[in-house]
Amino acid sequence: MWHEGKVTYEDRCKNLTQNGVVVWFTGLSGSGKSTIAVEVEKELLKQGKAVYRLDGDNVRHGLNSDLGFAKEDRDENIRRIAEVAALFKDAGLITLASFISPFQEMRDFARERAGEDSFIEIYVKADVPTCAERDPKGLYQKAKQGEIDDFTGVSSPYETPETSDVIIDTDKLSIGESVQKILEVIANEQ
Repeated sequence: MWHEGKVTYEDRCKNLTQNGVVVWFTGLSGSGKSTIAVEVEKELLKQGKAVYRLDGDNVRHGLNSDLGFAKEDRDENIRRIAEVAALFKDAGLITLASFISPFQEMRDFARERAGEDSFIEIYVKADVPTCAERDPKGLYQKAKQGEIDDFTGVSSPYETPETSDVIIDTDKLSIGESVQKILEVIANEQ
């Protein structure tokens, strides 16, 4: 059974003078999710906000190091992150979660765990050729050569979000413009 404490979500938010919120960045590898999230985190910290960034690559070094990239493992990866992000939100933090999260069902699960009023989905939009051109890790080339199985956008599907709160088209917006747009949305949630 869940053990209730004597400090509520409202108490934490009042203490931090902000509302907890999960800002969920989704998009293909190379779309710009992590780059933009890093800049959003830096700007929120400058504003005096309590913020934490969860990144797909970083989380797979620890919490999710036991998971592969088959659909079941991807779902479990997002399930765990959704639970962690919901806990961080309950602590009153602005939580930036940057994950490919290719399946709508799991993005909906993350929204449900955080709560509809405390979740902002950011679709960082870029097509596969653009992402492959930007690819700093060479993953698209490896996937096309068959060296990586189940690579999103090449040999595994990416379900374009149906209900994104914000679309950041990185073919049209600069990093600065993207960050500003997201900061405005977060400010409206505070």
